[in-house]
Amino acid sequence: MITSLAGGRVLAEKHGATPPRVVALHGWGRDGTDFATVLSGLDAVSIHLPGFGPAPAPEEVWGSEDYAELVAEAVAAFAPVVIVAHSFGGRVAVRLAARRPELVRGLVLTGVPLVRLAPPTRPPLSFRLARWANARRLLSDRRMDALRDQRGSADYRAAHGVMRGIMVRAVNEHYDDELAALAGQTIPTRFVWGGDDTAAPTDAGRVAAERAGAPFRTVEGCAHLLTGDLELAVREELLAVLAETEEPA
Repeated sequence: MITSLAGGRVLAEKHGATPPRVVALHGWGRDGTDFATVLSGLDAVSIHLPGFGPAPAPEEVWGSEDYAELVAEAVAAFAPVVIVAHSFGGRVAVRLAARRPELVRGLVLTGVPLVRLAPPTRPPLSFRLARWANARRLLSDRRMDALRDQRGSADYRAAHGVMRGIMVRAVNEHYDDELAALAGQTIPTRFVWGGDDTAAPTDAGRVAAERAGAPFRTVEGCAHLLTGDLELAVREELLAVLAETEEPA
């Protein structure tokens, strides 16, 4: 069942009773329905981040900090909450936890690209020349977009308009300060990764967990998407964090 938060500015899938104890944030190209199994039987909301599922896209290019501000507005009435987040949603979650820790009771992160172990490869000379020519109106925007599509990932090619700009901005963000902030806080945090994740490489996830001072769990035979044994492991870690942070009666 879809519900609205933040005065109608945020759409979410509602699970269980109100107020929710858990807030879920989905990955890029996904939506709030991804967490049906993880949240089964819990009092929770799974937010449809703007630009995904039924939620309209922002009117301008946002970074993860803008998404975090909106989530903060959405959860303020019933915070603090435990946040479970996948991929892009995890970028938003760590921004929120670092900047508004009073809203976050615990974190469970899976497949979140937070650390880049190797510098990005430099584009070939032909592409750099094309960008130079496009900046000087010697190459059309249409042709430049076609060249970008040739080099871009499947997610990049699928994104259009403002969402493409959001994706590019997110990919180029850094989270060193946020990981350091998590390490200095007392928010219980768990990292759960598919052993075969290539979208958010497992080695990079392990480094991010070390920087955040959090335990890291690998689920062998699983990749990036929140399915199968990875989905069940994320639920197990979520239940553990809920038990750990439960207020005494």
